[in-house]
Amino acid sequence: MVAVRGHGQLAGRNSLRDIVENISAQAHRLYHLGSAKLSRSNLSRINDGKPYALYEALFGKLLSRCQGVVPGHDFRFSHPLYSLNASTIDLCLSVFPWADFRTTKGAIKLHVGLNHAGYLPEFVTVTEGTNHNVTVGRTLEFPKGSIVAVDKGYNDYAWYKQLTDKGIYFVTRLKTTAKYRTVCRRSVLKSKGLICDQTIEFTGVQTAKKCPVQLQRIAYRDAETGKRYVFLTNNFKLSAKTIADIYKARWQVELFFKWIKQNLKIKSSV
Repeated sequence: MVAVRGHGQLAGRNSLRDIVENISAQAHRLYHLGSAKLSRSNLSRINDGKPYALYEALFGKLLSRCQGVVPGHDFRFSHPLYSLNASTIDLCLSVFPWADFRTTKGAIKLHVGLNHAGYLPEFVTVTEGTNHNVTVGRTLEFPKGSIVAVDKGYNDYAWYKQLTDKGIYFVTRLKTTAKYRTVCRRSVLKSKGLICDQTIEFTGVQTAKKCPVQLQRIAYRDAETGKRYVFLTNNFKLSAKTIADIYKARWQVELFFKWIKQNLKIKSSV
C-alpha cells in the first residue's frame, strides 16, 4: 500500500481512480510491488485501514538513511543549523470534516524543522490548522549546540530563555514594540550592510521577567532590496554578518513548503 501511495504522488495522480487506472496500465509490474490487481474500492478500503503510525515509521526510516549520506550546510561553523516554520495546507472540508478550519474551509498545519545539512525535514508535525506555530515549536527537542532560525511568528520570550538554558542558539527578528536597554555596542562593517551590533537587555516588566538574559541585537540593510532588518540572537560568538546570513538562509524552509504544495496531491486522493 505504501508503494502504491508513493507511486500516486510521484506520478502526479489526482485521485484513487486515477491511481488505479495508471497502475492497471502496467499490471504486469505489480508483482514488484507485492500487490495483486487493484480496484478503486479495495484501494479505498485498504487506505482507510492503514494507521498513520505506518507512514510515520516509514518517514523515520527514510530520514535515518538519508542523514548518513547528505552534505553539511553552507556555513563555516560546525553547529547543526535548522529553520523552523509552519504552513497551512487547505483541505476539502467535505472530504476531511475533521479538519475544520473556517466555516467553509478545511485545513491542517504542517510544522517543519528543516536541517540545512541536506535540507532534510528532520522535525515534522501535523496539527489542526488553528494551532499556533510557537506552541509546537516549544515541544521540539533540538540537539544541544544547534542553531534554530525562526521568524516573528515564533516570538516567545520565555521560549528564548528555555533555549538559552538548554544550550540551543536561536536567530529571529526583534519585534518593533520590544522595550530594551543597550548594554554595549560593537563596531560594524557598514560596507557589508550592517548598521549596528549591540548587547541588550529587555526592560518591559513581563518581558524582562520571562527572558532575564542578555541578547545580541543586529540591524542590517539588504543591499538588493534596501529593506532594513533587526535580528535577535543569543549567539555572541558568530559575526553579525553571519547572523544576518543565517536568517536569510531561513528562506529554504519556505521553498520546501512551496514544493510540497506544488507537488503533493492531498485534497482528494488521500
